[in-house]
Amino acid sequence: MAHYRQLGSIPPKRHTQHRTPEGGLYYEELMGEEGFSSDSSLLYHRGIPSAVVNAVPWELPDQATVPNHPLLPRHLKLHELFAGQEWKSADVVAGRRLVLGNADVRISYVVAGAPSELYRNGLGDECVYVESGAGTVETVFGSLEVGRGDYVIIPRATTHRWVPAGDEPLRAYCIEANSHITPVKRYLSKYGQLLEHAPYCERDLRGPAGPLLAETVAGEGGDVDVLVKHRGPNGIAGTRYTVPHHPFDVVGWDGCLYPYAFNIADYEPITGRIHQPPPAHQVFEGNGFVICNFVPRKVDYHPLSIPVPYYHSNVDSDEVMFYCGGDYAARKGSGIAQGSISLHPGGHTHGPQPGAYERSIGAEFFDELAVMVDTFRPLELGEGGRASEDPGYAWTWSGRGPGR
Repeated sequence: MAHYRQLGSIPPKRHTQHRTPEGGLYYEELMGEEGFSSDSSLLYHRGIPSAVVNAVPWELPDQATVPNHPLLPRHLKLHELFAGQEWKSADVVAGRRLVLGNADVRISYVVAGAPSELYRNGLGDECVYVESGAGTVETVFGSLEVGRGDYVIIPRATTHRWVPAGDEPLRAYCIEANSHITPVKRYLSKYGQLLEHAPYCERDLRGPAGPLLAETVAGEGGDVDVLVKHRGPNGIAGTRYTVPHHPFDVVGWDGCLYPYAFNIADYEPITGRIHQPPPAHQVFEGNGFVICNFVPRKVDYHPLSIPVPYYHSNVDSDEVMFYCGGDYAARKGSGIAQGSISLHPGGHTHGPQPGAYERSIGAEFFDELAVMVDTFRPLELGEGGRASEDPGYAWTWSGRGPGR
């Protein structure tokens, strides 16, 4: 995120003395990526940021996955995972249920009504899409007010917590990388500015308000727990740290690394006379995967165009589509609705449901909203994916069940 920001109290020169009103020193922390060779920020703490007084294992929600075998397209009904009232006591961190995952990315879903504990992901960046509801993401950099349609990008190892607002549940689609998540390289100048052909610009990105001093949040004044997700013997593990002072003790920071929010309604779709391929809808990227969004837009205007996608075989990718609004024309008749995921794996030819190809001819506008993740390694099914599957989806193109 190579766009400089400055909040709160910082010294005129980096790595120099910055003193409290009482004459003591603030503690400078460099938070940086790729071994001092990429984006970073400097944060100034009242307490020593590395201080720990206890550490015990944190048992993560079920992270086990099983292969997509036999190889099938899948329909997952995520809203069925939180059909009762258990969301009222669930939080956005500990309540996540793993839907799909591989070595590069994990996709989870949660419906939450309670504040989370303090948390940081030491494995990679997170991109959390807010399907509905609202809340505040409190971080060491300050706070972000978030709501329906917001992508929230949280850099690796950022200590933060989610605080839902109001009586409506906060529905969150969580994309966790084992890398960094960035704007698309082809949208950027060599110095990091978003270019004229990009479907969004810096004006659309919301940085944190703050800094959020510890006395303004609950838990200040004594030991505080922080949940950390990190590398482990089986690839992923969790630790519960106890620290002697609240991590939100930052009096100021500056730099180019920080959490930010971007609303899907501010994405300007790229359209054409004939059908545009998925890269035209890309919004972010990480190592081994990309994130795209399909938003309400004018569709193909060639006189002989067919607006829905052509049938295609994802030779190198698994395609995951999360349907979060509108009316997705290509999937009518399949049972897919808001809150659904379709998984179309590499090696399987897929495309519109029967009848959608013809019905789309003459359409001028699609009122659809979906978040897509394409991966370059096969995805496996997590506990949440297995629990929410519609077993009949694979046969909807033929109208016949297995073996018939």
